Parts: sequence; C-alpha cells; structure tokens
Amino acid sequence: MNSKDAEELSTLTNALGESRIRDIGLAPLGHQKIEWAFLHMPILRQLMSDMERDLPFQGMRIGVCLHIEAKTACLALAVQAGGAEVTIVASNPLSTQDDVVAALVERGITAFAERGVTPAEFTDHLHRLIAKHPQAIIDDGADLTTVLHRHYPEQLAEIVGGCEETTTGIVRLKAMVSEGTLAYPMMAVNDAYCKHLFDNRYGTGQSAWEGVIRATNLSIAGSVAVVVGYGFVGKGVAMRAKGLGARVIVTEVQPIRAIEAIMDGFEVMPIVEAARLGDFFITVTGNRDVIAGEAFEVMKDGAVLANAGHFDVEICKPDLAKLAERVEIVRPNVEAYRLRDGRTLYLLAEGRLVNLICADGHPVEVMDMTFSLQLLGLHHVITNRPAPGLHSIPLDLDTRVASMRLAAWGTAIDTLTPEQKLYQASWE
Repeated sequence: MNSKDAEELSTLTNALGESRIRDIGLAPLGHQKIEWAFLHMPILRQLMSDMERDLPFQGMRIGVCLHIEAKTACLALAVQAGGAEVTIVASNPLSTQDDVVAALVERGITAFAERGVTPAEFTDHLHRLIAKHPQAIIDDGADLTTVLHRHYPEQLAEIVGGCEETTTGIVRLKAMVSEGTLAYPMMAVNDAYCKHLFDNRYGTGQSAWEGVIRATNLSIAGSVAVVVGYGFVGKGVAMRAKGLGARVIVTEVQPIRAIEAIMDGFEVMPIVEAARLGDFFITVTGNRDVIAGEAFEVMKDGAVLANAGHFDVEICKPDLAKLAERVEIVRPNVEAYRLRDGRTLYLLAEGRLVNLICADGHPVEVMDMTFSLQLLGLHHVITNRPAPGLHSIPLDLDTRVASMRLAAWGTAIDTLTPEQKLYQASWE
C-alpha cells in the first residue's frame, strides 16, 4: 500500500468511526446518484478540478449544513477536493437521502444525518458538527450560525467565515447584523443573480410541482393553484402552475409584488378569499402562519396543502390539528386531516419542503450554478477575510458562473467594443 492509499484508508476509517448515519450498505446507490449529478454539473466539475490543483482549503475544517442529496454531495466533494476536512449535517430532518450520506462517508466525509430523525436528534447532529470546531461553514437557513452564536460563543473567533444559501437564512442573518451579533463574515449566496434569478425561480418552480405531483399523482391541469407569496420563488411556482394548465391565484402582503403578479397575468386576492377557490396551495413566503385557521375553515373538501419555504411554519399545523378529529397517512408523505364537518384537507411532507421531501429537489443544471457560487463564495471569504457581517457575492464571480453556464450550453454572446465601453463611461 502506497502512502496515498494509506492516507485515503485512514480518512475513510475516521469518517466511518465518527459518523452517525442510517446504513453504510446503502452507499452503492448513493454513488450512482452522485455520478449522475456530476455528469450534469460541468461548472462545478471545472471548479473542483481547480480546487484539486490549488488546494485553497488545505488543512481547514469546514462544516456543511445543507439538504443532503446528490447535488449537495457534489459540492461537499468539491470542498474536500480543495484540501478540507469536511463534516456534513442535514438542514432538514426529512430531506436527507440516506444512500447519498453513506456514499459521502465512503469517500471520507464525516456525516451526522439520517432521514426521519427526531427534532432532538436533528439538533444533536448540529452540536456534533460544531464539536469538531469548524473554521468555515456553508449554511442553509442559518441553522449552524444561530446554534453557534447561542451555545458556542467561545468558538466564534475560530470561524473565518462562510456562505448562506437561502432567503430565510439571509433574513435571519440580517436580523443578527442589525443587532450587532453576527461575529464573522457570511457571503449572501442567495442574493447573487445566478442564485435568486434561476435557482429560486426556475429551480423551485419545477421542483415544487414535481413534489406535489409525485406525492399525489393528481392533475394540475384544470385545477386552481394558489401561490402564497410572489417573490422570486413564488414567481417560479406560479409560472410553472400556469404552464401545467392551472388557473393561478396569488396572495401577497407587498403591494409592488401584487402589481407584478397582476401584470404577469395572475389573479390576486387575500388568502381567505383564495382559500374558497383553491385545489392546490403552495406557500413560499419564509414567514409563519400564512395559511391558518380562518383559511382552513372555508377550503374545499380535498384541497392539497404544500410548502416550499425553508421551515415548516408557513402552514399553521396547530390550527389544522384543532379542526381535525383525526389524522391519517393515506400515501407516502400525504396526511389526511379529517375535519369535524366532514371535509378532508391533505397536507404534504408534514408541511416541510415539498420539493426535497417528495421529490429530488431542484434540477441538476440549476444547482450547478448555485453550488458553484457556494464554492466560489467560500473561497472568497477564506481568501479575503472580510469584516464580520453579511457580504454580497462579488459581481465578477456571478458573471464567471453565468459565462461558464453559457459555455456549457455552447452559447456565444456579444461583447462590447472599446468605443461602446467609452460611450457608457461618459456622461456626455
């Protein structure tokens, strides 16, 4: 055995010994999923090759908290290729794919993640990652960051920075910045153009409806689809519902977004009015109780409720439970709430992320852009060490990812001439 083989065996043995996973025997299927994803992620493959050459994370401990499926695994392996010791945990107790976790552990990444863990186990996994003293993080929903700041203030100085992926996470980080409590720099990956314009809109638009369709096997065409929230995610969900043949109603609290929805061709009304009409409801606000008791009371018998926001608080499950005399599981990831007045309302994925729990998450090509931005953002924060706070992804990194996506499609675009650049730079 040569020294490289010995090092790889040692890494694998350590990962197996430390990890908390479902079953290492599931790894072969996980490897298949990862290889399929890598095949369709040309941007990340190129960046991973660069990481292997330059080793920008050499000797660093990096913690990753994301939904663990094949595309996430590709990002984790790219970080590892940059020389890091990687530990990964799930950002949702129901979105984990156990075969992918097992494959990551076989490739030397320590994992604390199993599908269907209890809330206590989910929290314990976060603490186990933090006990490994990460020096940089990739976060989803700011779960790692909030636990670090609440419970491990003595470790905050060890962290040089990290990246945040989601709208919900950015909202939480902004609140920490406003309070002056965020102790290290975080890159706002969600706010990058190649993230929110494509991942949030086209990614969630496709994957949310894939989750609904897989879970229910019902037709979207001819139905009334209610989209609660009209940010970039809501725009994508509404657009895809229209493309599937649904009549789309949007509910909003922000006047400008409501105008956008109307001018995009959708009906806009309050949720209680929409509740009387909808067959399918998808929440995408990042806020709590956006569908609650008053709306449940007037919904059609058989209405289907799904959430595509980060946390399971958008559909008010306590209010729904109060109206129900019993709850039954009628299909995988479909709970039937049998109401006292004889109606039944169906809740998908326990009100958690329908696109990741009932389907495979966003399309691979979309996540190629998002995870490439994560990798470049992590490299930027580690290399440049900005001040504590929330930082935008530099435009040149955003543009680099977009250019690589176009190149992968074989698409060429025009460039400005020197005269055009001069004209744009002049006020005269």
